Amino acid sequence: MIEKIDNPEILLEWDLRDIYSVRILALLKSYGCKYHFCSFYRQVIDGKTTAVLSKLDKDVTLALKEGFDAEELIHFLCVTGYDSLLCDECFELGADYTEGFVMKCNTKRDAIIQGAYVDEYPKLMDLFNFVDYSSGDFKAWYVDLSHRVRHKTAKAYTLNIDDEIISSGILSSIIKDYSILTAVRTKEEFRGMGYGSFLIKYIYSDVNGTVYIMRDRDLNESFYLNLGFENIGKWRMYK
Repeated sequence: MIEKIDNPEILLEWDLRDIYSVRILALLKSYGCKYHFCSFYRQVIDGKTTAVLSKLDKDVTLALKEGFDAEELIHFLCVTGYDSLLCDECFELGADYTEGFVMKCNTKRDAIIQGAYVDEYPKLMDLFNFVDYSSGDFKAWYVDLSHRVRHKTAKAYTLNIDDEIISSGILSSIIKDYSILTAVRTKEEFRGMGYGSFLIKYIYSDVNGTVYIMRDRDLNESFYLNLGFENIGKWRMYK
């Protein structure tokens, strides 16, 4: 049975903290269950929750436990619809998808840099332009990120030289001792000089526990391995 969650406390029993669960739980902490554009569901089998889903507009994240009913989940997704579905590679939807690697890091490293400084409260318009979300809606992105930052479920960082952004990173989901790092970018002319590595180390030192990233296939593996990350599985995005 799949049921809509109207009380956030229902998910207190969900003890999984993989990258998908962190996304869902951070979103739940940010918005709760009161907004029409943000909804949460769980699959219950024999009294146990085997899957949880979040839906932000039509972007769905799915977290799974052993014993989930794939057929029921597929039917639910087909009936309710989605623009994108992020999940583990073990979930077979029978549709086109892209995939990459999930990496995590639990090891803090010293961060030292000269001639640059970290801004923990950057102007979001400047950050939006730097990361190059040119195909996105700035207003929607700004409202969402600002809301998450106020609820301490997200945090943005930039590394600057003379008030110019040269590197960026966003903890887009934070829940207790788990977070997800996104929007990692270094300006082309500053790459290979240690700025991006420094900022990631700085960000990691600013939070507790585990940091996840979603890495594109065949991109930047050695960069993240050198920073203490390890490959732990594959993510899959259905559209």
